Amino acid sequence: MTSEKPLWEPSAEILTKSPMARFMKTAGQAAGRDFRTFDDLHAWSVEDRAAFWTAVWDECGVIGAKGNVALENGEGMLEARFFPEGQLNFAENLLKTTGSGDAIVFRGEDKVSYRWSWDELSARVSKLQQAFAALGIGEGDRVAAMMPNMPETIACMLAAASLGAIWSSCSPDFGEQGVLDRFGQIEPKLFITCDAYWYAGKLQDVSAKVQAVAGKLGVPVLVVHYAGDAEALAASLADGRSLEALTAPYEAKPLTFAQLPFRHPLYILFSSGTTGVPKCIVHSAGGTLLQHLKEHRLHCGLVEGDRLFYFTTCGWMMWNWLVSGLAVGATLCLFDGSPFHPDGNVLFDYAQAEKFAVFGTSAKYIDAVRKGGFTPHTTHDLSSLRLLTSTGSPLSPEGFTFVYEGIKPDVQLASISGGTDIVSCFVLGIPLRPVWRGEIQGPGLGLAMDVWNEDGHPVRGEKGELVCTRAFPSMPVMFWNDPEGEKYRAAYFERFDNTWCHGDFAEWTSHDGIIIHGRSDATLNPGGVRIGTAEIYNQVEQLDEVLEALCIGQDWDDDVRVVLFVRLAPGTVLDAALEKTIKTKIRTGASPRHVPAKIIQVADIPRTKSGKIVELAVREVVHGRPVKNKEALANPEALDFFADLEALKS
Repeated sequence: MTSEKPLWEPSAEILTKSPMARFMKTAGQAAGRDFRTFDDLHAWSVEDRAAFWTAVWDECGVIGAKGNVALENGEGMLEARFFPEGQLNFAENLLKTTGSGDAIVFRGEDKVSYRWSWDELSARVSKLQQAFAALGIGEGDRVAAMMPNMPETIACMLAAASLGAIWSSCSPDFGEQGVLDRFGQIEPKLFITCDAYWYAGKLQDVSAKVQAVAGKLGVPVLVVHYAGDAEALAASLADGRSLEALTAPYEAKPLTFAQLPFRHPLYILFSSGTTGVPKCIVHSAGGTLLQHLKEHRLHCGLVEGDRLFYFTTCGWMMWNWLVSGLAVGATLCLFDGSPFHPDGNVLFDYAQAEKFAVFGTSAKYIDAVRKGGFTPHTTHDLSSLRLLTSTGSPLSPEGFTFVYEGIKPDVQLASISGGTDIVSCFVLGIPLRPVWRGEIQGPGLGLAMDVWNEDGHPVRGEKGELVCTRAFPSMPVMFWNDPEGEKYRAAYFERFDNTWCHGDFAEWTSHDGIIIHGRSDATLNPGGVRIGTAEIYNQVEQLDEVLEALCIGQDWDDDVRVVLFVRLAPGTVLDAALEKTIKTKIRTGASPRHVPAKIIQVADIPRTKSGKIVELAVREVVHGRPVKNKEALANPEALDFFADLEALKS
């Protein structure tokens, strides 16, 4: 998996003057230690987490009160509490920069572009804060948004957070049921939506979906103008108003910020919905802020004025990660729409024009650029770009090579991996280490990450479960509607005692890097987007022709493609017309990303004795791997059909 020589090595300047290098020196002096390498720093950050996270707080200038205790009950992962006496406000920390410099730059394909200064961002948040308070929104209330990745979305989030409300978002391409499966669980006090959006140059109308969702949520709706008629859409709703109308009565004034406990809920993110409706994962303001500051400042080397870009939607945790860049004074460069409209140069045009320092994207995007024959290295001035990050699915070794041959020879490439569960990364870029082909550089500071075999023993040079053995600040506070914490414990702590098991197949390399081999559960990741099989079943099984379905991700062409197996009603045949019906149902009810690449008719679907379908077993057979625990199946013979399927060879 690795080349004989590294693809990139840090310069002498990075090794001595980068934010991580400076932190290594100052933290070492404060701790009375001499940190010579990243390994030294990481070992200390895990051994003395109280001192480490205190140093991060101080280094990054967090606004708030730490209190007298940095960590209590540190040995119990679920019982540990970071800064239990701490008080802060997330929005205050993101809005501490002032002035006329760019805070946010926005492009909505080739249709819309504008920018906000730091002062304008604060002014807009101020007006929204007053408007939200007038609606009765306060501590603990939920604000739910189905929005594009645009500046107004960030302003609404910051206004909610300033009051102590809890923010949750998804992208406007979600189907009605997908939105309700998420927001219906958390009972928001306000629903925010756009009036329409652009994708691939085409106007996407959301009015019917908004009307349906609003009718079922039964709460006030705020309509933000983007690509349609906000006033008209707002007028069509029982309790709707446009952003313009809502904020018109207010003048910008100095913001006030509710000072809240470190663990006060900030975000509700959603699991993929593999085994039912998505789980509602609640993240704290303090944990999210500290973890993101550490990743932005130390691992990404971001400093005030740097341009930070991530290609993401508001339904992916990378949006939450991106927004936190404001806390280090970085300018956020937002993009909404198709990254290939009008062609594959569009994001590199943007990078050149705005002088990105950090360009974040997915492995699938890098592969698509490569296959499209684009070579930004020869067509664009990317001299400002020093870090390119890739996540969503493992970046192939060929993808690593292409970055250096086709995009930029002297860029640090950081393949990163973590997830919604921790709203951040377990493994990511390390500016003080070389980049090796096919490898993630290493673990995040403060994270006791390891790879264990099935018996719970650490392993090197072989695949195992990615685990974390000590508590860290960005662990979820709880799952919503999980009062006893049963779902939370089942999600991460059932496999190993007092150890977080993440559900990734991982492997340590000889360079102390990490290779992620994919999910060890049934989550699908086509194009780097997490998809739950249940979200597909919820749509396709509404069709009378389909009795039952089973969905897997098949490793294909350096990515994962969705394969749907259907058991049909007697006398029904999977012809072109039915296949189109199934795809249309999934596209409109879930999202275009959920549409399977292959649909195959089957006579039977394997299940356990308790009646649960066994996606993992089918996935193993499709990939030619042995299936464990066949004795748990009620009909193990049904697995035979899935072996060596001709339909899955092309």
